[in-house]
Amino acid sequence: MSMLTPPGMGGKYRITGDKYPRMRPHRRRGRLAVVVVGCGAVLGVAGWGTLQLIDVFTGGGGTASAAGATCAKNTTKASPGPSAAASAAAGTVPKPAQITVNVFNATTRSGLAKTTADELRKRGFKIGEVGNAGKQYDKKVTGTGILLGPASSLNTSLPVLATQLGTAERRTDAARTGTTVDLIIGNGFKTLTPQAAATKALTALAEPHPTATTKKTC
Repeated sequence: MSMLTPPGMGGKYRITGDKYPRMRPHRRRGRLAVVVVGCGAVLGVAGWGTLQLIDVFTGGGGTASAAGATCAKNTTKASPGPSAAASAAAGTVPKPAQITVNVFNATTRSGLAKTTADELRKRGFKIGEVGNAGKQYDKKVTGTGILLGPASSLNTSLPVLATQLGTAERRTDAARTGTTVDLIIGNGFKTLTPQAAATKALTALAEPHPTATTKKTC
């Protein structure tokens, strides 16, 4: 028996020669694999969080910027001006010379119908009847006046006449025929719209310009 053989051991456990086995613990490969997987998961979460912070501080990156540029291109849309609703097209608006206006005075001030009719004539309108208003309106119009015409004049002759007295009320009579319109002067009347302002309004009515409006498309 060798001197290296522990006491009480023999047979197949007998150690012979001058070398002996080294006692090493088993490698814990399972625990090592768990540690590697855990480290990978931690690194992945940290990287994802970093990307999120970058998106927050940069506004979402190139994709968001491209989407914003596309949205910006589609935010402006042209729409017709408010006067276009009164005249479907510029050609439907008659000129003052094509409109015959009856001027009636519903106030107690004498001569008001004649002076107003003369001024309208100077501005290019044709003048029909001139005189006092009938019983239906005499001394009953508290505003500046009433513009009255057939139903067909609502979007044609009445808007043109309204450029001369913008504060007047507009009315239509479905039973009325023809193209003549009335200007019934009320108690609140002082004078017609200044000619320069009336001409400007008439030009805008005859040639409406589109106005830009913002429309959200994103």
